Formats: sequence, structure tokens, C-alpha cells
Amino acid sequence: MATRTAKTPAPARKSKLRPAEHTLAEICSQPRIWAETEKQLQENGTLERLAEAYSPRSPWLFVGCGSSYYLSRLIAALWTKHFYIPATGVPASELLFAPEETLGRIGAEQIVLMSRSGETTEVLRAAELLQSHKTAQTLAVTCNPQSVLEKLCTHTFKLDWADEKSTVMTRSFTAILLAFQRLGLKFVSDQQFSGALDELPEKGQAWFDRNARKIEAFAAKRNFADYVFLGQGVHYWLAQEAGLKVTEMSSSYAQVYHSLEFRHGPRSIAGPQTLITFYVSDAAKEAETSLVRELKELGAATCVIVNRATPELKKYSDLLVELALDGPEFARYPVTAIPAHLLGIVVGLRKGLNPDAPKNLTRAVVLSGSDGEHPGKRRGA
Repeated sequence: MATRTAKTPAPARKSKLRPAEHTLAEICSQPRIWAETEKQLQENGTLERLAEAYSPRSPWLFVGCGSSYYLSRLIAALWTKHFYIPATGVPASELLFAPEETLGRIGAEQIVLMSRSGETTEVLRAAELLQSHKTAQTLAVTCNPQSVLEKLCTHTFKLDWADEKSTVMTRSFTAILLAFQRLGLKFVSDQQFSGALDELPEKGQAWFDRNARKIEAFAAKRNFADYVFLGQGVHYWLAQEAGLKVTEMSSSYAQVYHSLEFRHGPRSIAGPQTLITFYVSDAAKEAETSLVRELKELGAATCVIVNRATPELKKYSDLLVELALDGPEFARYPVTAIPAHLLGIVVGLRKGLNPDAPKNLTRAVVLSGSDGEHPGKRRGA
């Protein structure tokens, strides 16, 4: 692989929002963490080792819980779309309750187990279960320098520089995404995509500086009862993660649909108390633009996240977030994830909550006793 020099962005600006100190700092640090990810990947040779150990021609299965599950589906979707690498994702619980059906249906013997903490009980149980499948190669992906998960897997991919103090995944999500974009490129050697990712830290910081205050200001002044996130293809999984971020950080009710599916029943909730966020893709831009206009005419508030807006999108958007990034759609996904981080934290603060420590949540779901055993063990298997 040719040597790349990732330009380190200037330090992120400080926001006026103070209570959720860790979460806000971690959201703002993302372009810097992307630069560090590029630096670490160049220096430690992890991608080269993984490219030798795994194959782009055999099916991949990504396994996780919560944000790690949506990240799994996002990576699998972009690998399939952009690289034609056969990949899919499942929640860890699906693998635990139906292991033979899941593995048989997918036919994957290359299995990635994702857990930021490396301590998520369901992911650990899945890793234990896979140890009995002698032909399976497992890859632990974690931000924990020393975790139980890595002891249960064939290989480990650690991004400890991207770990967080807060409960909610933000920069770890986009850093792991970027790392697997790089791994995919290692398999296919695409210089266009590689060059676009080289520029991402610097361009991402410039985008953040132009747009963060606008997103914060909109979220601070408008109250909504419902939040809806819509996306097609790869963007559907960005929408899923966005819905989870708003739910976690602000205890708000969020729904997620494939964009055009919203017409088939869910559009009944469109109105002034509903904020509908559109992740506009290159492939579906025309159809999604028509949907933005349609739902705006029904009285809904609209947030549009798009690379470059048409006059029509500008007209029908209450909050327009343009990425304005040159290069392929493939390189925009990490930046596309950030608006929901800002939306979630501001809504949570406005409601008097602390997004650093959302109610009822912990950094890792660690079960005890029989709750921590996988179904096969409880049946005596």
C-alpha cells in the first residue's frame, strides 16, 4: 500500500453547550480521531495482516448489539455495494438463538464480532459459541486495550485511540467505520476511494466548523414530539443509528424507515410535531426529493442531509445539511453520521438530561447469572 499522509485537522472548536462534557468533546473530536486512525493503520500494519488472513471472496458475517449492530449492517452494506464483497450482519442474539440456521443461511466462516468495550455479554457468548465451529475465523473489534472478547477470537482489531468516556458511541462508531472502509480498499485496491478517504479528516473538520452551530441552533429552538429518520440502501443503516442516537441521548421517541416505505402507513404521523430527517442518497435523490416535498406539504418539519442540494430541496427543508464533499459517496459516510450526534445531544440537554449518562443505560450491557448464558448452555448443550 502506498504511504499516505493524513493531514491533522486543527483542534475542534468548543461549543457553548457544557453539561454533557464528555459526549460533546467526543463528537467534536471526530475529524481528529479519523486522522489518528489513518496514522495508526499506517504504522501498525493491521490492515495488511487482516488482508492476508481473510478473503474478500468468501462471505463475511458481522455481529454486534446496539450501535455495533447498526455499524455491522452499515459496513456489510457498503462492502457489498462498493466492493462486491459478500457480507451481512446480525444481532448477537439472533446468532445465539438460531446459530445453525443463521450460519447455514449466510454460509460465512469469516465472522466479525463487534463490541466497543469488548465486554458485551451477548457478543462474548456468540464468540464462545463460535469456538465450537472449527472452520470459523473470528475477528474481535473493540476499543478496549484489554478485553475478554479478544481472548475468544482468532484475530483482534483494536482501536483504543477512539474509545470514549461517555455511554453513547459517537467517535468510536465513525472511526471503526473508517477502518473497515480502509480494509475493504485493501482487498480491492481502489485508488479513487483511497484518495477520497485521505482527505476526509481535513474536509470533515472544515464541514464541522461550517455546520455544527447551525444544527445545534435548530435543535435548541424547535420542540418535536416525534423524530423520524429515512434512508435507502447504505443510508438506511445510517438512519437506524441516527434514530438510536436521538433515543439514547434525549430519551425521545424515534422511528426509522426505508425512505419510500414511509408513504405506506407511517406518513399518518406527518405534522408540525414531527421532525423527519432524510438521508438523501445519490441513487434515490430524485425520488427522495419528491418525498421531502410531499411531507413538507403535509406540515412536517424536514431535515435534509445531502451532498449538494437542488433548489427544490432548499425550498422544502427546515434544516438543510449539505456535505459539499467532492469525490465518491463512499467517502461521505463518516461525516453523514455526525448531524444526528449533534441533534441528539442538544435535544437531550434541552430536556434537562445528561447525555454523558443516559438513564437506564450503561457503556456495556453486562449480564450476570443465567441471563449471561447463551441459550445452548441453558438447555444443557
